[in-house]
Amino acid sequence: MRLLRVDKNGEFSTLTDDKVSDIPAYAILSHTWGEDHEEVSFKDLTVGPRTDKPGYRKLKFCAEQAARDEVRFVWVDTCCIDKSNNTELSEAINSMFRWYQRAVRCYVYLPDVHADNGDSNDSIQLWEPHFRKSRWFTRGWTLQELLAPSSVEFFSSTGNKLGDKRSLEQQIHEITGISVQALRGTALSKFAVSERLSWAESRQTKREEDKAYSLLGIFSTHIPLIYGEGMTSAFERLQEQIDKNSRSVQDTILLSSLPYAIDAPFNSYQRQHEPLCLADTRVNLLKEIYSWADGEDERLIFWLNGLAGTGKSTIARTVARNFFDKKRLGASFFFSRGGGDVSHAHKFVTSIAVQLARSIPDLHQLVCDSIREYSDITSRSLHDQWHELVLRPLSKLNPATGRPSYILIVDALDECANETDIRVLLHLLAEVRVLTNIRLRIFLTSRPELPIRHGFSQIPLGGHRDFVLHNIAPSIVDHDIYLFLKSNLGEIREERHLDASWPGETIIRYMVKIASGLFIWAATACRFIREGKRFAAKRLDMIIRESRSALTAPEKHLDQIYFTVLRQSVSSEYTDDEKEELYSLLRQVLGSIITLLSPLCISSLSTLIRVSKEYASQTLDELHSILDIPQDQNKPLRLHHPSFRDFLLNKERCTDTNFQVNERNTHQTLVDQCIQIMSKALKQNICGLDGFGTSVKDVNDSRIQLDLPREVQYACLYWIQHLEKSEAKPSDGGQVHKFLQEHLLHWLEALIWMGKVSEAIYAIDALRFITLAGNCPRLSAFVHDARRFVLYSRSAIENNPLQLYCSALLFAPEKSIVRQQLRGQVPHWIGRLPNVRQDWSALHQTLEGHDVFYYAITFSSDSKLLASATEDGSIRIWDAATGVERLTYKLNGDSVTAIVFSPDNKTLALATHFQTVRLWDAATGLERYNLRGHQGPVDVIVFSSDGKLIASGSRDKTVKLWNVTTGTELHTLRGHDAKITTIVFLPDDRLLASASKDKSEVKLWNVTAGTECQTLGAFDEYGDPLTLSSNGKLLATRVFNSTIRAWDTDTGDELQRFQDHEMVTSIAISPDGKLLVSGSFETVTMWHIASGAEQQSFEGHKGWLSDIAFSPDGKMLATASNDKTIKLWDTTVDTKREISDEDHKGWVNVLAFSPDRKLLASVSHDNTIKLWDAVSGVGKTIVGSHEAWINDVAFSPDSKLLATAGDKSVKLWDVVRGKERQKLEGHEEWVNGITFSPDGKLLASISINKTIKLWDVATGAEKRTVEGGEFRLESPLSHSLTTGDSTHVTFVNESDVDVMFFWLDMNGISKHYWTIKPHQELTQQTFVGHFWRFVNSDTNQTIGGYCGIPEHIDVIITDEDVMAVEENKQYLQNAIERLHFWPTSTGVLPEESQPTLAIDGNWITDDSGKRLIWLPDEYRPTCSAINQNTLVLGHASGQLTFLDIRTNSTAMPAKLRNLLTDFPRNLPWTSGLHRTVPRRGGHMAWRPIRSETLSQAEAQVLQEVD
Repeated sequence: MRLLRVDKNGEFSTLTDDKVSDIPAYAILSHTWGEDHEEVSFKDLTVGPRTDKPGYRKLKFCAEQAARDEVRFVWVDTCCIDKSNNTELSEAINSMFRWYQRAVRCYVYLPDVHADNGDSNDSIQLWEPHFRKSRWFTRGWTLQELLAPSSVEFFSSTGNKLGDKRSLEQQIHEITGISVQALRGTALSKFAVSERLSWAESRQTKREEDKAYSLLGIFSTHIPLIYGEGMTSAFERLQEQIDKNSRSVQDTILLSSLPYAIDAPFNSYQRQHEPLCLADTRVNLLKEIYSWADGEDERLIFWLNGLAGTGKSTIARTVARNFFDKKRLGASFFFSRGGGDVSHAHKFVTSIAVQLARSIPDLHQLVCDSIREYSDITSRSLHDQWHELVLRPLSKLNPATGRPSYILIVDALDECANETDIRVLLHLLAEVRVLTNIRLRIFLTSRPELPIRHGFSQIPLGGHRDFVLHNIAPSIVDHDIYLFLKSNLGEIREERHLDASWPGETIIRYMVKIASGLFIWAATACRFIREGKRFAAKRLDMIIRESRSALTAPEKHLDQIYFTVLRQSVSSEYTDDEKEELYSLLRQVLGSIITLLSPLCISSLSTLIRVSKEYASQTLDELHSILDIPQDQNKPLRLHHPSFRDFLLNKERCTDTNFQVNERNTHQTLVDQCIQIMSKALKQNICGLDGFGTSVKDVNDSRIQLDLPREVQYACLYWIQHLEKSEAKPSDGGQVHKFLQEHLLHWLEALIWMGKVSEAIYAIDALRFITLAGNCPRLSAFVHDARRFVLYSRSAIENNPLQLYCSALLFAPEKSIVRQQLRGQVPHWIGRLPNVRQDWSALHQTLEGHDVFYYAITFSSDSKLLASATEDGSIRIWDAATGVERLTYKLNGDSVTAIVFSPDNKTLALATHFQTVRLWDAATGLERYNLRGHQGPVDVIVFSSDGKLIASGSRDKTVKLWNVTTGTELHTLRGHDAKITTIVFLPDDRLLASASKDKSEVKLWNVTAGTECQTLGAFDEYGDPLTLSSNGKLLATRVFNSTIRAWDTDTGDELQRFQDHEMVTSIAISPDGKLLVSGSFETVTMWHIASGAEQQSFEGHKGWLSDIAFSPDGKMLATASNDKTIKLWDTTVDTKREISDEDHKGWVNVLAFSPDRKLLASVSHDNTIKLWDAVSGVGKTIVGSHEAWINDVAFSPDSKLLATAGDKSVKLWDVVRGKERQKLEGHEEWVNGITFSPDGKLLASISINKTIKLWDVATGAEKRTVEGGEFRLESPLSHSLTTGDSTHVTFVNESDVDVMFFWLDMNGISKHYWTIKPHQELTQQTFVGHFWRFVNSDTNQTIGGYCGIPEHIDVIITDEDVMAVEENKQYLQNAIERLHFWPTSTGVLPEESQPTLAIDGNWITDDSGKRLIWLPDEYRPTCSAINQNTLVLGHASGQLTFLDIRTNSTAMPAKLRNLLTDFPRNLPWTSGLHRTVPRRGGHMAWRPIRSETLSQAEAQVLQEVD
């Protein structure tokens, strides 16, 4: 940019050269342009006249004002840009916002505003009207001139200051519509694009394209200037660039959403002081590493391994720095034991992906695309994360030139907490070999630990290169240590101004000898000496003196220097008592630091161990040489090297008892401290939220961190692990027992807010084993119950922590110890706990949350894992004990028909529809083999007992045997004439049994020879063989869908025949061959094979069973269903729920309250009708039954009669006597809906053949029949009736296609008809007089309606029609009285408004949709009804659940109550409490809807009153 020089007198002279850098402070002029010939131009300043132009005046003003402000340069757009140079003009326009932004002053010159004394109070009123109308506010370019500078001052035509942007912000806001926050400097990116565009809508520019170009700075974007393209084209290009920038911002946010370990990179803030290799050290090794990285070596992994303290991490940092400076470092991850996020692999892949995206051009977009495509990627396995976030994006790179090379550095892999994760990471890293478009090298360091050595042995030959650090020639290592000591001691000499000969060659050589090849010794010694400051020389002497007595082993020298550092921290000048106190404090603080399972900062540590922060800081002040103590006290304390921990805990190494740390005692102390801090900090609803249905994702992490400080989070997460490591034995009534009795739910709540629900389950499991080993039966029982409690309620609490106090407590069994102990923590708005089962059932837990069907399930051989395959090809491995999802991976484009673990649980075999058998590593999800050869879908697979063979059976009628180790086919067994349904290896693996659908023959095959030995059967000519027992002795077949026959394969005899209630879809035989389990619709039945007796049934699924699997120990049963759940059952527990005489014996399908709210009617698929006390929930009487299903029920307005619709009839029942009063017959098809008229004299009924009948209630006579043809009924899938008055009936037909409304008079004439399409969701019915309006509440759009007032007959009402009636209240009242819509003499209003509750999916909500209570799977209703505060749920089991939920209600204003007094008693919101919805399989089920509530009507009439 060019600037105009200004002298101290306000005279301007020459222009500067075009400056790019070193730009001085400058002021800038904002003004409105006159005609071009009036303005002083760039040419005028360089070659021609200027003072005679009108524009000179404002130029002169700017220079003089700048001089007054002591600014020596100014910039004015008219004369500081050479507009004849298109390049310069384009650059200036694209840079202008930034130039205004950097100006120290911006002067706005307003020639159309006149003021002699601008900012005085007296004159403001004179010039403000002109200010508001100033042309400056209408010009396009002045928008950025207003917003960009921090200082904007306004001046009148005479140069008088009117004010600045802050003092005039209200006027400017009112003139421009620009947000005050924007005027005050809030980043413009915080404002929506539409809002920023609106600021410029009414502004004008001389050239039409400038209207777009003037907004470049407002949107922080740049585009080439093309004058002549027109405004439309310019705006299109601007919008395109805005969208592109917006996408870039979104991508940045998206990438930032990935979990990231901030301490992982080599150059993280936490690691900034960690050293690199000194010059001339590690020369040969580094040369070899760089040669490997830059060369053509096909071994993509370089494994640098060495013993502790040999300098691996320093080398890794040096390599990382080298490639970082060359812009070739892809990513780095430095593990650290006890280092929080860098101590485990949870954030490894996502951290690597983020770094790669930031390091490699063009990868950013590809990684973000993967995040968009797989929104749940962070919850998937490391395998899936690696493939989708790293390998796939890298494989899509299309480098412009050559094959770029990057390096990925992983340091200290041995310090990753989980050995299985270490093995997984090595497998994943080795997969970079598949990349062909980019070369990614892996540099990895670790100790030579067994898991890593084993992991490398699994990598294909030639896949990695090893370098053993401790095998380097000692002379080379000593040379490098010598250079390290010489350099560091030389720096200390300079810092402390020591003698030039210090420390001397001899001393350095001696120190090299002491170090014995351990760089950690040299580093610790130098840190210790440097921290001695003026006593540095003395500390060196101390090291030399004390090392002379040490043994020659390197470890002993390291121990000696640790002793030296520790003893130096305790002054010899202290008294004995003071020394003892300090020793105790050192043991406590250091013991805690080295024993903590995750590092804490000094403040959190001191709070946890109850030592003042000052004491803790002073205690550690002299230990910087062995501890990393950051200046930022919010950063965690860390060890410089893990060898210090080993030293303190080993009595043979730390021989001074003053410093010895007893690990078990320290863990026990930490247990006590954790429980104490949790007892003090934890409470119900610790985040102070408004709603008990609040989800974790709806609460900011900052709020959780505020309410759960780090030390509290640590205590919650690790107290049980400390208890386990302490080996202490808790007791009944002891500290642990008391804590759980008071704070169990508070502790669980905290863990769920922290996102640690799986850790909570693991912790309870660990505590259960601890208590089982001790003598504490009451505590053990409590913990066992707590485990059942958490597993049962996991679906409710996992994402909604406060449901611990609602759903979890409410629906736990009566005998649950947790429920009994903590029922006082149920929220006050829940009036009473519902009636629930007495004790825990056989159902341990329900695995749900994935919106897919589960096709196949199997247990691992040790019963610890459960694998499942779903319809979309997803494979999930679960922890069978806790329900924690361990691993997820997906088969692209394939579906799984069967799944099985190998006997050693290391391999998972999948049978697929695409004719293959796939073998996967169960731990990593890596595919080993894809076995091809079948000519049809493979349905069954089984491993031999030694895991060396696998057999597969297909629809191609063959069985194949495969070698698991090599993946080769051994034999194809032919002989069956139909598809193979079951196969099993006999116990010695010499024979294989297979069965097919050809008359249920069983063939035995010689496994070695691949030949048929024997054919058994045919057993069942009409049967379908479903399974063989594990020893091949039993065959189970299915006949005629619901009959099961068990056969002895040796004798051919039928052993038993079992008759199921529904079609059998799956069968399993227990491992011991004693039990048979059959799955059908919703029910699993267990049979005793020898006796043929039904042992028990497992009920709870809501669909057909797709697979059943016994655990190998026979104790657990897993069932999968097309209801998208897996359930785990305990086969030793009787699961039958207690069914009382009051309960129905079948599915409850309709519930309805009486208008007087005293009774509840329920009907069931057992064809019975029952009456219940609506308040107490006690069953009163069984009224009667129909011959078939009952589809609807309705009370008369006086609550004395009950009408029921079932089969082809309607029955009227006397409620008081519980007797049938009369039966109304005449319909030719099933009756689906009924309703009384408001006066109770008429009853309307509708059948599925579209016929409506009106009946006289008193006589039972049929008064009118209206056939469906008269009102064009089209899709009679479900029906609902409401009566208008005694002469009109409204009919609503709902289907999957549309919703149709009819209004019929007594003559059967259709008064109006219209259709609502599915996308016009009906969410509200509004009644105003004789107007009915149907509204979509989300859009507030009137969908339709009708009017019953004679003057408006046959009109579809609009919002305006409703308003017209509302405004004429008297007309409305007259119309009601004239038509006798309802009798008004007995109008009574309830004292309280109707409750505003609803069922929304799995939740009970209020009318605003606020979630209140999660419903467990077995309590999700088939129907429901609401009566004030009482919510009743009907269940498939035939039982009813009564809930008392007291929502906040608003008192009715007296004015409103007076208006409503004359309104009828039977308002529309007291009827129609249920409707029908179609059920799968052709059945009909009745479900609740949210009917019009009194509170809604109040609000509507209140509008009239006001």
